[in-house]
Order: sequence, then C-alpha cells, then structure tokens
Amino acid sequence: LSGRLRGARPSAAAVLLALALGPLAGPGTAEAQGASSTPSAEADAFAEAATAEVTLAHVVTGDAQLDELAQNGLRGLSETLYYRTSVEPSEPMAVNLESDELAFFPLLYWPITPSQPTPSPAAYAKLNEYLRSGGMILFDTRDADVAGFGAASPEGRKLRELAAPLDIPPLEPVPQDHVLTRTFYLLQDFPGRYTSRDVWVEAAPPDAEMVEGMPFRNLNDNVTPVVIGGNDWAAAWAVDSRGNPQVRVGSGFAGERQREIAYRFGVNLVMHVLTGNYKSDQVHVPALLDRLGQ
Repeated sequence: LSGRLRGARPSAAAVLLALALGPLAGPGTAEAQGASSTPSAEADAFAEAATAEVTLAHVVTGDAQLDELAQNGLRGLSETLYYRTSVEPSEPMAVNLESDELAFFPLLYWPITPSQPTPSPAAYAKLNEYLRSGGMILFDTRDADVAGFGAASPEGRKLRELAAPLDIPPLEPVPQDHVLTRTFYLLQDFPGRYTSRDVWVEAAPPDAEMVEGMPFRNLNDNVTPVVIGGNDWAAAWAVDSRGNPQVRVGSGFAGERQREIAYRFGVNLVMHVLTGNYKSDQVHVPALLDRLGQ
C-alpha cells in the first residue's frame, strides 16, 4: 500500500511468492518447483499494478458494456477519494475470478446480471478465503428492488444463486448506528442511480455486548465482508474520459444531490474497509476509559 513494491528490481510479488513457496520444496524438488511455480509475466504485472497503490476492482461479468460502466464507476470513486481523503487510489482493475488473485484488493464491486456465468469451485474457494481475510464484496443487483435479496427480479434471483456457495454471515439492513454511516461522512441513506433504502450488511451477533446503549461490534475488525444492494452505484459514480458524469441521475439539483450522496457512500465504504473499527472505537472511548479507571 505504501508503493514500495515498485521499481526496476525483481518484482516484490515474485519475491514474496518465492519466499512463501521456498520452505515447501524438498531437497529433490528444486528443479520441478522452479519449473512449475514461477509466476507468469502476466500474473507478475497484475500483482505489481494491484499493489502499487490502493486499488479498487470490479468482477468481470462478460457483459462488455456493464464491465466498462463498472470500470468508469470505480474510476470516478477513486478520483473522489483522491481529492477528498488521504487515500490516493490507482487506476481500478477488472478481476477474472477464475484466474486472478483477489487478495490485493480491499474492495470488489460485483454487478449482477442474469446471464453471467457461475464461478467454478476453485473460484469460490478463493472468494471465501478473500472474505475470511478481511476483503469486502459490494454486490449490486442494479434493480432498485432488493427486498428479500431481490427475489422479485432476474438479477436478484441470480444473486441468490451466486451467493449460495459463499460463506456469508447472517445479514441485516444497515442499522442507524452502523459504523458505515459515519466512517467519513454522516449518512442516513445510501443512494446510487436509484434510492432504495434496502442495503444489507453483516448482522451483529445476538449476544453482542452493549456499550453506552449501542452494540459493540467486533466482527472481522468491525468490517462487514459483504454489502448487498440494488442502487446501481457504479452508474452514479461513473465518469467519462474528461471526468464528466457518464449516466444521468435524477433531474436538476435533486439529481446532482443524489449523485453527491452516492459518492459519499462510496467514500464511506472504502474508508470503512481500510480503517476497520476506528470510528466505532471513537464512539466507545468514554465507556472504555471509564472501565480502565475502574
């Protein structure tokens, strides 16, 4: 994240992978190990690009128009992060779940289409490891109707099919006290191109400790592994080559205000996955100090 993986020296990604694989090679397997485990030039370039700076990524759906919109949406969000926060993201990247490493990305944006292919078991294994390791997936059905996780729309039904093999924890609509509502901006709504209020995150456990009347969340450093909604966020974030909005959102001042809140939600989302429970901890500081005093 600090940018120290760049340079003319041998790729840091290749070095790290070699170090990780080194202890596994027995005395008689060095030649075979070197022949079969050396990262390809493409994988090496992918790793360097993904780790040079904070990099947002979107899942390739096979729909060229939608994939381009997702890329432009994450570019617009990355530019907003650059100008408004201390995060300086690089160019967003497209991720093929079957062939690309996921661990480099703090956030994966996954737009849902009824016709996109179902990942293989190996891809699902990577996705589950990604979720367990602190990554976040933003599922977007883009249908503005996710009541019951979008069962009323083709995109919603496809989401259920795609999510079934994933180790997704119990979910709940975003509570008013959730850290996602205050990681950078204070928010009550999470609009994109649409304004549905139904956005789902990991539920607090039923026996969550209460501090100052609020649930003290400690789930994966307070980062929800999935966010599910249907507000078509990439469309609201998307910019063209000149930095102008690519998709119309609403009309007049109200539409531009909606786009602004959509950007603020995106900023909160990225800051949430990067800072974990920082903001939540600040809320509980008085109670924690009181406990230390006792």
